[in-house]
Amino acid sequence: MADASNSDNGGKDQTFKIRRLEISDKRKGYMELLGQLTVTGSVTDDEFDQRFKEISSHGDDHLICVIEEESSGRIAATGSVMIEKKFLRNCGKVGHIEDIVVNSEFRGKHLGKQVVDFLADHCRAMGCYKVILDCSVEKQVFYEKCGLVNKGIQMSKYFD
Repeated sequence: MADASNSDNGGKDQTFKIRRLEISDKRKGYMELLGQLTVTGSVTDDEFDQRFKEISSHGDDHLICVIEEESSGRIAATGSVMIEKKFLRNCGKVGHIEDIVVNSEFRGKHLGKQVVDFLADHCRAMGCYKVILDCSVEKQVFYEKCGLVNKGIQMSKYFD
């Protein structure tokens, strides 16, 4: 868990705390934040709780972090990482970063970089030999500022 202060909001100091997702974060705007990234659907409290417990059962192999704005208790940013165990590279591990989003009200405060750094540090601590993510062309410069490099083309097949 890490703290960061930011006074770039019209004179009011804001303090942010980065930490793991907690089951109570749905009430702090977590699902609405994800809705700024993509379609979330209507997730009930029971569905959220069940999925939270399922994800938590994977321990450090599936980590969702959030940044909370402490004075309001609102979730300002989030991201996740899944650790893939491989046979390649002497049974190495790769971290797959997903779902990076910063609330539009909190953008410009370097919170997205803090999320990516937090997740990458987790991967390093877990023994991963690399961390990867997919992004749109519009986000490439941001991720390059986070230390990632473009290594190819992303392909998808949706079952929707």
